[in-house]
Amino acid sequence: MKKIHLLRHAKSSWKNVLLDDIHRPLNHRGISSCELTASQIVDTGCEFINVFCSPAVRAQSTIELLSRSIPSIKVHWQTDVKLYCFDSASLHEWFSTLDESISEVMIIGHNPALTDFCNALSDTHINNIPTCGYAQLTAHIEFNWLQISDASFELTHFVRPKKLMRG
Repeated sequence: MKKIHLLRHAKSSWKNVLLDDIHRPLNHRGISSCELTASQIVDTGCEFINVFCSPAVRAQSTIELLSRSIPSIKVHWQTDVKLYCFDSASLHEWFSTLDESISEVMIIGHNPALTDFCNALSDTHINNIPTCGYAQLTAHIEFNWLQISDASFELTHFVRPKKLMRG
């Protein structure tokens, strides 16, 4: 059984319009969302193993803040420039190169790539994975990462920060 954990970076700041997209930091709401969402992601059974992150400042800050918010888990991640992408075809290609010994993987990335990728693989349709939103996909049949496009996943968890803020 393979699991995919998709985490969209938290809300970024547009305060400095001169910054390149890759350098945009998180805004106050983004920081709060990370702290709020971390324990909910853990509650879904995510163990934060095989974590890969976009090099964008907002993505790196998201995983750093989540990591600090769950001190009981040592979160280690690798930065991969190929995850600074915005289309699902790039994600399909990235996943197809994973080592077959990996059965569970988490990526911190960007929309619309994450939402489109989630919808392409799963049995449901999500309009938008929001900032700091989390989707967990589980495959109940065996397959090779190389054939990920042919695999069928179930959306087993979907965490939206705004819903958590309302209680």
